[in-house]
Amino acid sequence: ITFCGCVGSLRENICLLQTFSICLTIVFLLQLAAGVLGFVFSDKARGKVSEIINGAIVHYRDDLDLQNLIDFGQKEFSCCGGVSYKDWSQNMYFNCTAANPSRERCSVPFSCCLQDAQEAVINTMCGQGMQAMGYLEASAFIYTNGCIDTLVNWIHSNLFLLGGIALGLAVPQLVGILLAQILINQIRDQIKLQLYNQQHRADPWY
Repeated sequence: ITFCGCVGSLRENICLLQTFSICLTIVFLLQLAAGVLGFVFSDKARGKVSEIINGAIVHYRDDLDLQNLIDFGQKEFSCCGGVSYKDWSQNMYFNCTAANPSRERCSVPFSCCLQDAQEAVINTMCGQGMQAMGYLEASAFIYTNGCIDTLVNWIHSNLFLLGGIALGLAVPQLVGILLAQILINQIRDQIKLQLYNQQHRADPWY
């Protein structure tokens, strides 16, 4: 989109400038619609977030990038699982049933563990058997709060920051649309002036 705007302004190409302006308008409207729908359907959005997080838990060991993302999120927000740390039982490796032969049965990832600043080496097996413990007992070793509520609370407490970011993204888009339209009108006026001059040069009485 930026390429169209840049080349269109340099070459004074109306087609590229219109493409730039239309695409930028569509992006802006989509962002606006997403914000409004997220606010109006906040409960459904929360359900969708829950679905995404639960799906990520199930496929935790299948994708290294996903695994790193979940570990980062759990450490950053001091949370574990979706609703609670016992959600990790949805994963085939961490499943707490007696039939599960995995060495990680009833465990949670190391990113759920309470971090000790004095520890130089991270114990990746610190979540061993935590799902078999009660909330009070497990809270001494791991984060027991789920990431869904933690994330929702973080969003509520940072609404002004998120609003500022959204405004910071919207203003340059609106300025870009406005400048593109001004340039298009200037180019059209210049074309009209050139045509007018050509017509009068062909006039024998000119």
